Amino acid sequence: MGRPATKPARLRDGFYIEVKSVGSGSIYVRRDTKEQMIIAAEDYSRTKDVHILGEMRNDKWIAD
Repeated sequence: MGRPATKPARLRDGFYIEVKSVGSGSIYVRRDTKEQMIIAAEDYSRTKDVHILGEMRNDKWIAD
């Protein structure tokens, strides 16, 4: 066991959705294209709560 990380984790470039289960935490799911992100959001929304976050590029959120 070592020391804990001091820098925040960096997100890779891509399109992100946030997936939550009832009674537990959330995770971020990344896809390369917007179409893939929408398909993933539809698949996850059948059983979980989904929130579309958008596109991340160079550590910044891109507004559509």
